Amino acid sequence: MNGERVLVLGASGFLGSHVTRQLVEAGYDVRVMVRRTSKLRAIDGLDVDYHYGDVFDDDAVRSAMSGCDVVFYCVVDTRAWLRDAAPLFRTNVEGLRRVLDIAADAGLRRFVFTSSIATIGRRDDGSRATEADACNWAHLGGPYVESRVAAEQLVLDYCRDRHLPAVVLCVANTYGPDDWGSTPHGKLVDAAAHGRAVAYVAELAAEAVGIHDAALALCLAADKGRVGERYIISERFIGNREIFDIAADATGARKPMVRIPLFVARLLGACGDLWATVFRRDVLLTSVSVRLSYVMSPMDHTKATRELGWEPGPVPDSIRAAALFYRDRRRARALARSRT
Repeated sequence: MNGERVLVLGASGFLGSHVTRQLVEAGYDVRVMVRRTSKLRAIDGLDVDYHYGDVFDDDAVRSAMSGCDVVFYCVVDTRAWLRDAAPLFRTNVEGLRRVLDIAADAGLRRFVFTSSIATIGRRDDGSRATEADACNWAHLGGPYVESRVAAEQLVLDYCRDRHLPAVVLCVANTYGPDDWGSTPHGKLVDAAAHGRAVAYVAELAAEAVGIHDAALALCLAADKGRVGERYIISERFIGNREIFDIAADATGARKPMVRIPLFVARLLGACGDLWATVFRRDVLLTSVSVRLSYVMSPMDHTKATRELGWEPGPVPDSIRAAALFYRDRRRARALARSRT
């Protein structure tokens, strides 16, 4: 891939910014497309060619993609639940469709698509799920999961019908430094790093990966990924309590001491549903957001190791780095306030 021109869509986001940084550091000719309203701190100072627009601006996308060999698609609305699901499908599916229409005729060598582990099916026999397992639980995951499954299928359809040279990466929850936009799971690490995670639910667990390793997987997929294939990008299945303990240990904060039974977490999620309905507001804690924290099966990333040469580091190291980042960010903000 060296010497080629690459485009990163969604470069201001957590994963997209790390992909952009790795490509620049490796010496590639990097182009990014961002909105003029985007916060660019994560890529500030990098030697990139800026194009402005969003995925619904066909002219901007076509201009940004012109002359590029590889496109990295890192655009996603990650909100787990909304009273009105239309924005999720608009960004995650319809916006993607418009980009794919342009990409299919752009003469690309690779289109690297960031999907989610939510598109991987569950296994009830206790074995690890693989890329061969089609999603069989979208009805449990709400509109976010439904939109992600639809988006991934759209990419695979374009591979088959329009010969788009796409590779699909099913990325787990990402942890690490420089999370300037505060991802939902990053906020939990932030709370634990400051001793504010007072309780935990032992049954809550999910696949996780370090942000540097996730970005590396996308870069490797551009050269080694097989067109039309998907790859699980996750280092391990890790529990809610372990994440909190790692973050607290990293900063010397108080660890959570109260164990909440799963049925209580479910009840709280149902209360969130009721609150959203009565007050007509989107809330973070709902039955869907709770379910997403325990419904998926452990997964096997052997295919990514075998075909991409991807060897992820231990995710606890990335959680520690994230905790220190959030601590230092809070300290910097407090210092800035004290000077004003």
